[in-house]
Amino acid sequence: MSDIENALETLTARIGESNSPSEWFEITQERINDFADVTMDHQWIHVDPERAKAGPFGTAIAHGQLSLSIMNFLPRKDTTEKLPQLPGQKLTINYGFDRVRFPSPIPVGSMVRTTSTLKRAEIKGTMIETMNEVVLEVQGSEKPAVVAESVGRLVF
Repeated sequence: MSDIENALETLTARIGESNSPSEWFEITQERINDFADVTMDHQWIHVDPERAKAGPFGTAIAHGQLSLSIMNFLPRKDTTEKLPQLPGQKLTINYGFDRVRFPSPIPVGSMVRTTSTLKRAEIKGTMIETMNEVVLEVQGSEKPAVVAESVGRLVF
């Protein structure tokens, strides 16, 4: 069996498994402002805390794109928990998203964390395409801030 076929077998056995939640991570006003500078999105609801107090959320909130950008990179509680070693794999690339929703805002100063569940793995040419459902939760909130189907490609 080839490396890519072995890898697919390994991943297929993990479909439906969720990893443990990442560590809690604070969304600061400084991080929001830095993201606004990089993306040129300086809407007041994100970068003007005083004005945002009178807005619909009563405080400044993180950009939806900021939450989407960081959710796959939040530090894991247990750094030994990783995808299985896949012989022959050269790298992983972000291929995009099948679906993204922002059910609730992330107020400045919130603590967030993610969990991820492998939903799909299939060979696409010389790569394996995976889809993980990633949920970003806000500490103390019943609704998640982001639910996204993240698609990656493992290059062999």
